[in-house]
Amino acid sequence: MGMAAALWQEVVGHGFSLALISHRLPFWFLVFALFLPRVSLVVAWFQGVLIPFHLVGWIPLVFAVLLPRALVLYLIYLDQGLSLWFVIHLVVAILVWMGGGHTYRSRRADL
Repeated sequence: MGMAAALWQEVVGHGFSLALISHRLPFWFLVFALFLPRVSLVVAWFQGVLIPFHLVGWIPLVFAVLLPRALVLYLIYLDQGLSLWFVIHLVVAILVWMGGGHTYRSRRADL
């Protein structure tokens, strides 16, 4: 137990926090983007949530269409840095990207 306490103090001393914080991104966006990132980006865009992030040009639009989870990770990093929300979204993105082709391969093998 003493080792865990010393590790916790070291982590807190360096400024890394595992708190569920939200600055400019609303809570609904952080939760909704876990399941439907494209839809949450569109709703946030219509509500004006993305205005402080200055997403202009073709690159954010291409990422919103092709890799919306990467854009959501970028927005969370801009808003909060390396927070617990960033880690949660990163884990979900890795799971989706690793398991996304499995359904296609198994469906293709059935034919």
